[in-house]
Amino acid sequence: MTQTTMNLALLSLGVCGILVALTILGEVLRARLPAGQANPVLDTYQTRVQSWWTIVALVAIALMAGQFGAVLLSFFASFAALREFLTLTTKARADHLSLALAFFAVLPLQYLFVWMGWHGMFTVFIPVYAFLVLPVVSALRGQPARFLIRVAETQWALMICVFCLSHVPALLSLDIAQMGDSNVLLIAFLILVVQFGDLLEYWFGRRIGKHRIAPELSPKTREGMIAGLLSAAAIGAALHWITPFGVLGAAGMAAAASLFGMMGHLVFAAIKRDRGVQDWSHLIPGQGGVLNQLDSVLFAAPVFYHLTRYIWAT
Repeated sequence: MTQTTMNLALLSLGVCGILVALTILGEVLRARLPAGQANPVLDTYQTRVQSWWTIVALVAIALMAGQFGAVLLSFFASFAALREFLTLTTKARADHLSLALAFFAVLPLQYLFVWMGWHGMFTVFIPVYAFLVLPVVSALRGQPARFLIRVAETQWALMICVFCLSHVPALLSLDIAQMGDSNVLLIAFLILVVQFGDLLEYWFGRRIGKHRIAPELSPKTREGMIAGLLSAAAIGAALHWITPFGVLGAAGMAAAASLFGMMGHLVFAAIKRDRGVQDWSHLIPGQGGVLNQLDSVLFAAPVFYHLTRYIWAT
């Protein structure tokens, strides 16, 4: 067993320990309910914990498989996220071909470039070439009604669901002297600090939050965000041993990733409010859709990737 595998196993055991504690807490709370009485909040809580067991298992297996697992899992997550996003957008018959190209040409090619470690192409393929070609495909079909809205929504979907998420497995292509073949640990670091930062921001916001940032969009508060960022920084510092950043660098990287992740959550909240939906889909029991789980990671991943590349990669 390599050191990287051992570190991943330790992280997985730690996360599983947290899930065990949450599962036991749910069972204890259920046992305290009067006989025959149901609690919808508790039922939702337990459903979410059960879903997290599946999510953690999938991510752990993918990371254990190295580059192949990380790219494959991200590919399918992008496909599901793109489907969820485009379901809520404006489309016409003239867009059918461009949508097919988005799913079955642009998305696979983006991940092929990530697999090849072709930084120069995967960073410009979608925001340059796909953005130029797909509107032409729709325009050639000759249906001008709401053309700009249709094109812009498709481009935004590709940017968020495919381009941003592809930066997660792209971390494996970075050449970092201190890491060797352990770049997969950077993916684990990113996911943990962003997800736990979100969770603690929500918890502190409910406990001590008083000043909402955007009252019409989200219950996020300034106090909750500050506490969440500090918590993410502390978690990052505690996990510095799986990164090349050092204690202070890991804290700073965790805080930066968590900050952009929280902003991403706010942006997605605005989109859902605009479309009048609470969840992107019901794919994950108790958790909503893939985008409900990835909204923070989608915004954090490119920032984390480029900071790592320009500061620590050779």
